[in-house]
Amino acid sequence: MAELPYMSHPRGRVRPHGHCSWSLGKGSQKTGSLYFSVPSSISCRNPAMANEARSSSSLEGSSSGSEGSKDSSRCSTPVLDAERHERLREKMHRRMESGDKWFSLEFFPPRTAQGAVNLISRFDRMGAGGPLFVDVTWHPAGDPGADKVTSSMIIANTAVDYCGLETVLHMTCCHQTQDEITSHLHKAKRLGLKNILALRGDPMGDEWEDEENGFCHAVDLVKHIRSEFGDYFDICVAGYPKGHPEAASFEEDLQHLKEKVSAGADFIITQLFFQVDTFLNFVKACTAIGITCPILPGIFPIQGYHSLRQLVKLSKLEVPQEIKDVIEPIKDNDAAIRNYGIELAVAMCQELLASGVVPGLHFYTLNREVATVEVLKRLGMWNEDPRRPLPWAVSAHPKRRVEDVRPIFWASRPKSYIYRTQAWDEFPNGRWGNSSSPAFGELKDYYLFCLTSKCPREELLKMWGEELTSEESVFKVFAYYLSGEPNQSGHRVTCLPWNDEPLAAETSLMKEELQKVNQRGILTINSQPNINGKPSTDPIVGWGPSGGYVFQKAYLEFFTSSETVAALLQVLKKYELRVNYHIVNVKGENITNAPDLQPNAVTWGIFPGREIIQPTVVDPVSFMFWKDEAFALWIEQWGKLYEEESPSRMIIQYIHDNYHLVNLVDNEFPLDNCLWQVLEDTFELLSKPAPQ
Repeated sequence: MAELPYMSHPRGRVRPHGHCSWSLGKGSQKTGSLYFSVPSSISCRNPAMANEARSSSSLEGSSSGSEGSKDSSRCSTPVLDAERHERLREKMHRRMESGDKWFSLEFFPPRTAQGAVNLISRFDRMGAGGPLFVDVTWHPAGDPGADKVTSSMIIANTAVDYCGLETVLHMTCCHQTQDEITSHLHKAKRLGLKNILALRGDPMGDEWEDEENGFCHAVDLVKHIRSEFGDYFDICVAGYPKGHPEAASFEEDLQHLKEKVSAGADFIITQLFFQVDTFLNFVKACTAIGITCPILPGIFPIQGYHSLRQLVKLSKLEVPQEIKDVIEPIKDNDAAIRNYGIELAVAMCQELLASGVVPGLHFYTLNREVATVEVLKRLGMWNEDPRRPLPWAVSAHPKRRVEDVRPIFWASRPKSYIYRTQAWDEFPNGRWGNSSSPAFGELKDYYLFCLTSKCPREELLKMWGEELTSEESVFKVFAYYLSGEPNQSGHRVTCLPWNDEPLAAETSLMKEELQKVNQRGILTINSQPNINGKPSTDPIVGWGPSGGYVFQKAYLEFFTSSETVAALLQVLKKYELRVNYHIVNVKGENITNAPDLQPNAVTWGIFPGREIIQPTVVDPVSFMFWKDEAFALWIEQWGKLYEEESPSRMIIQYIHDNYHLVNLVDNEFPLDNCLWQVLEDTFELLSKPAPQ
């Protein structure tokens, strides 16, 4: 097998190498001071692997250690799903050939930073339903190509990079020169955007004004993109089922549409319409003049009287009289209008899908989710598959498409991990290499809009305590988060600084044990149960394609006091060959039994026709970078809720300054999780009176 490529980072080049050694049969393979147990069903293709873990990898040019054999087979290189490498137009055609219908969603950039935070949360929620893509509109008056969190460019980049969504960025000719458009396109490419919806754009005033050295028509923009960027971008264009309102005739507008397709457009999204026949007649007319690319109908679920009037005004469409007759009497009842809009949209979509000419549906969401999600659920198109392609959220940035290994520490903060590794030139593929300089970027701004808590300060105080009186007050917050029960003030704790989301489904497998230890000062921020060969389709722990089996070592990560750490270290002596541990304080003083900075695979999967995939590791070096972020979140997201020098602020500061961050791995995953017994033994030791 060919040698692995180097994993390049700004401060050093790192050779990916083995997490651990897979034995050829039952038992354990000794590596340093640890044993990595493997079920008898797992074997390597090359016996040389049995010795691989005994060789420590090193930084290029280092004289210490020895490099593993370049000819050794790797047990962990995955064959990634083809869909991660497909272009949008390829995904469309594959779905069309299989007969699968799809949907896509349109959003517009918000006006405020808090609106951006809310929109990114909506991307995560609506992305769970399985849209083929989302698109982000371009408003010339809103500085759309800027680096502001409310710009079209940054919102689209966030959807791709941090939310893992295939994304189409709108771009218009309005008030832009050719050079400015080219600059925006280069920026879009740098940010990982691969799809453009090319539009002329609406005039800023009543009449269209030509821009010197600019474009006046969408077809010119399409030609420019193809001329300057070749085939890099997939290009979408707009279609008007009743003809563009400024066109001399419907037939003339169709010819303009054909010119856009001939110039290089890959697919068409239509303006909204209110009657199915309008769209079907449009598709028939397009086909008659030789337009053969996919045409997606633009669906607008009516959600309110004023939003309907505004959209109709912008699109210069006429609402059919039968719809007006229903809406006018209920125009002040938003719920009634939304219910009517849902019913109307469902009926239209059902008829469109039954026609056989519609490959997918495109929804104008107006940045709302209730109506669109309800329509999709009634159509049976909302597909919240609990299985993930990997145990962590996959970025859609083309630069990261080979990435298949990450440290477990950022499991609940994947957007932070993506931000901190955005400068990497290459990403680990198959194995996570050990290194003394993985070059994670700094995270000094804890208020990045993609990381900011969705809850306002007032809500966080209700959940985490208007006033803290002791360390035990903090213990209770963690316990309430795990139990889901209301706290003393009657509010449910739905997030913590280290996790802005509800509990993961697999936490339910350990919920009782986690509650017990948190109440006693083991403040858990990350955990996973041991799993020995569950089907990849398992609704709780499953990931990857069907027909596979997934495995996990029990993992626990928590903050705890110095006294508890002292007792824990005594107890861990009894588990030295079974439990891997890392213990660090805010100063970076570190205690570990990890051998030679070797990563330890804690999640892996076996799938038909593939080699073993090891997507999650505990890595000693990465842990030290994560440590800085994990400790800082005490102050940045919790402590700063309170006034300086207040008792509450001082309690959080004390925990930050004096507690330790600990992670434990039980390497004997086929056996019952021993970590709960480790902690019970620790509590028992703590309860014994000190010797006189």
